[in-house]
Amino acid sequence: MELHFTKGSRARLLAMAMVAFMALFVFRLFYLQVIQHDYYVSQADSEQMKRFVLHAKRGEIYTMDAGTPNKLVMNEKVYTVWADPSVVTDRNAVVSALNDIAGGNTRKNFSQYLDRTKTRYQVLATKVSRTQAEMLKTKKLAGIGFDEVSQRVYPEGSLASQLLGFVDAEGNGKYGFEQANDEQLKGKNGVLNTVTDVRDVPLTVGDKNVKVAPKNGSDIVLTIDRNIQSQTEKALAEGIARSGATHASAIVMDPASGQVLAMANVPTYNPAELNQVTDAALFNNDAISVPYEPGSDIKIFTVATGVDKGVISPDSTYNNTDYITVDDITISNASKGHTGTITMQYALNWSLNTGMVTVAQRLGNGTQITRTARDAMYEYFHNRFRLGERTGIELANEAKGTIVPPEEAEGNAVRYSNMAFGQGMDATMMQVASGFCAIVNGGIYHTPTVIAGTVSESGEFKAAALKQQFPGVVSAATSATVREMVHQSHYATYKPQGTPEGYYIGGKTGTSQTIEKGKYVNDQTIGTYLGFGGEVGKTPRYVIMIDISAKGKALGGGADAKPIFNDISNWLIDYLRLTPSAT
Repeated sequence: MELHFTKGSRARLLAMAMVAFMALFVFRLFYLQVIQHDYYVSQADSEQMKRFVLHAKRGEIYTMDAGTPNKLVMNEKVYTVWADPSVVTDRNAVVSALNDIAGGNTRKNFSQYLDRTKTRYQVLATKVSRTQAEMLKTKKLAGIGFDEVSQRVYPEGSLASQLLGFVDAEGNGKYGFEQANDEQLKGKNGVLNTVTDVRDVPLTVGDKNVKVAPKNGSDIVLTIDRNIQSQTEKALAEGIARSGATHASAIVMDPASGQVLAMANVPTYNPAELNQVTDAALFNNDAISVPYEPGSDIKIFTVATGVDKGVISPDSTYNNTDYITVDDITISNASKGHTGTITMQYALNWSLNTGMVTVAQRLGNGTQITRTARDAMYEYFHNRFRLGERTGIELANEAKGTIVPPEEAEGNAVRYSNMAFGQGMDATMMQVASGFCAIVNGGIYHTPTVIAGTVSESGEFKAAALKQQFPGVVSAATSATVREMVHQSHYATYKPQGTPEGYYIGGKTGTSQTIEKGKYVNDQTIGTYLGFGGEVGKTPRYVIMIDISAKGKALGGGADAKPIFNDISNWLIDYLRLTPSAT
């Protein structure tokens, strides 16, 4: 049976076919443009959109020089060169250009990273200079990008390096101030999502750009005065050469505020030349990170405790035989021959151990270092002067130290008799210097600090909030009495070398024994000197603590540390323009 289509029916079938085809076409467009819209946008974005990190500028570090902030640590722009291996079209050209232009900054065997075509970001070179980056950009290498970053610049070389610390290759602060304040200095990176051309150059046009602005790190002003810091480091280096020592440290503080004006250790290192450092111990800031037995410097603290408790005065006397017995041990003086009835001032002048043990006994029943005496010493040494506790200074790796409480078995009378002259305890230089500041400044413990404030983007200096203060550590009367005793001690022995007249200078020697194989040895000692300086009748303007030592060599506070103190103190008199009293 044959089917016959009329001309009209054929037209209707053709029309229906056309409608069906158009419906299918419309449905397909609807499917692609509506239902699959997000998928294809994502696909397009993956090909055309790139994510760039907008690096925050690390905060710069200033010193406070005679009241004026000046940059000490700065940044310079460098570049990280990276590749999108999936976009690189001429591998050989990339390898050749990087070898020729930035060979010293490329990663080891960097060409291997170009083979990772399933990734979109591979670092090829770091710390590329601006000139090198511009030369590479002229090559117009497809798939090669540049991240602008910054690295630290140290115009003053090794100055204050152990206080500052450094920034590693990943941009993280290490040691010192850089590590302790890394989050504040680092800031927060931003993000830029943008359309790029075939060579991954950001076009930054259109409404698809999503930009989170970077938040730069804070520019921080240290309390350190670079002139005082430089002079302190110079005096330490000269002292080491003079005494044949291997190590020396110093702290200079303003006792009226707790601000650290200088902190130095010798030997030191240059943070711009880390690859030349062969001993990682050089990165440590021994002034805060190495607890030790302070020795006779602590006799000032013992005297202050006795005066404040009312059991001694400078004119109080005792019978010195050069020996004193506590329980089953006999304690002797290092400086012998001062026998008979002597005053506490004389005992401090000549650093007599028997005098300090006598003070400890008088804190009890007068003849024994009772629990009452030990409680009083712990209250002052640990709770008031804060020995054996971290000070909270804004530097990494501060150590704690040890003051044994009287309720512990080891906190017995023998232990506390040794503590009276600076043995049987551990403290850092920072702790000792801060406690001493409270003794001579009127009795206020100022939490030590190295932060003076910040500098805004407009260059305006804003002072930091005051650190916590603890008044009444000793009474004002006690402070004045002990300050005068320390002043007398400075001039009594180991005569000052050229100390100008008319200024109020005080200080105390310390010679600390070291322990080897569990026993004290006399052929390796640490020399220290702890003192202050200023104008007559006024609160001291500065406190200086010196520490000097040598492996296998006995050094003394008077012979080796005091000359360094004098050098710094005499220089500060001129630098601070102190006014001498009428003579």
